[in-house]
Amino acid sequence: MRAILTVFAKEFRENLRDRRTVISALLFGPLFGPLLFAAALSFMVQRGVTQSDRPIALAVAHAERAPRLVEFLAQRGVEIERVGYDEEQARAAVRERRKRLVLSIPEDFAERFTSAQPAALLLYVDSSDPERGPEAQRVRALIGQYGGQLALLRALARGVDPLILTPVVVHDIDVSTPASRAMLALGAFSYIVLLTMLTGGLYLSIDATAGERERGSLEPLLTVPVPRAHLIYGKILAACAYMLLSLVLTVTAFMVALRFVGLERFGMSVNFGPLTALKVVAACAPLIPLGAALMTTVAAFTRSYREAQTWLGLLLLVPTLPLLYAGVTGARPTTALMLVPSLSQHFLVTSLLRDEAIPVLHGVLSAGATLALGALLAAFAGRLYRREALLG
Repeated sequence: MRAILTVFAKEFRENLRDRRTVISALLFGPLFGPLLFAAALSFMVQRGVTQSDRPIALAVAHAERAPRLVEFLAQRGVEIERVGYDEEQARAAVRERRKRLVLSIPEDFAERFTSAQPAALLLYVDSSDPERGPEAQRVRALIGQYGGQLALLRALARGVDPLILTPVVVHDIDVSTPASRAMLALGAFSYIVLLTMLTGGLYLSIDATAGERERGSLEPLLTVPVPRAHLIYGKILAACAYMLLSLVLTVTAFMVALRFVGLERFGMSVNFGPLTALKVVAACAPLIPLGAALMTTVAAFTRSYREAQTWLGLLLLVPTLPLLYAGVTGARPTTALMLVPSLSQHFLVTSLLRDEAIPVLHGVLSAGATLALGALLAAFAGRLYRREALLG
């Protein structure tokens, strides 16, 4: 252990002297990543509040054909603009974004309405514009309310009990909590945490073999009267230290930044205090030795710093694949899935943010399987350092 710790201290100090590496690994990702995520989330929240409070601007073509409908919409906060568009003009006005929405009332609307036949309305909207979709949905809901009231009045006029028209009623019972609803907005949290954590040890892992070989310092290093495996173990340990620092900084930055997002406006609350932050660090930490050993092993097969940087940049995408699988399939934690590194950490972090109880077996399987695989890769990296081909 003395030799391993000596190499660890050497690598840790040398990497700390490289200001660009420190800024990139321990400042840019761990601090700016959470800040940018929180800023984007806050912007989305503010935009959602603004859209829900903003009156709907609706251009109504031939409003004189349905005066009561127009009056109904105006009483509910819809800003009515009367226009005389035909079909082509309505399409052009919405397509060219001169009007947000256009509601066209056909010529036979009154005739069909008075004869108790379905009276059609034409709502022109650009579905490719994300801002118009919620507004169109609100207009459709208001028109649906208007139609529902008319149906009840018609039933009453014919001596029919309106309750006959609603034989089945569904009452929604929402069992979600404010913390679990917040996960709708924090879906990328675990991805950012794991990615910035691995990035923290990226440059030191590259320097462990490829950098030493390129500078010509690898051969003298291997002549030191210390087992070669201990040299690589010390380098892996140094990479683990930087990854742990990156993880702590990232989680701390998230803990501070998410306090100012304002999810409470939508009935959500971020369950991310100091205790939860410590649990998130503990849940993700077992992935650190695996990531450091994997990156060091891949770097050992490369011949230059640039080549190692290219391969390890692609390697960072590997831990995101299980997260992508979980997002696409909607997978839930099971005993088998808790054996998959990065995916099990994602499940643990998600459960912590939801303020859900984590089964002890799941925590043990996640940490045990990840640490075991990390130990195997570290042993494999030690065997690579014993090969004479390493100098070639």
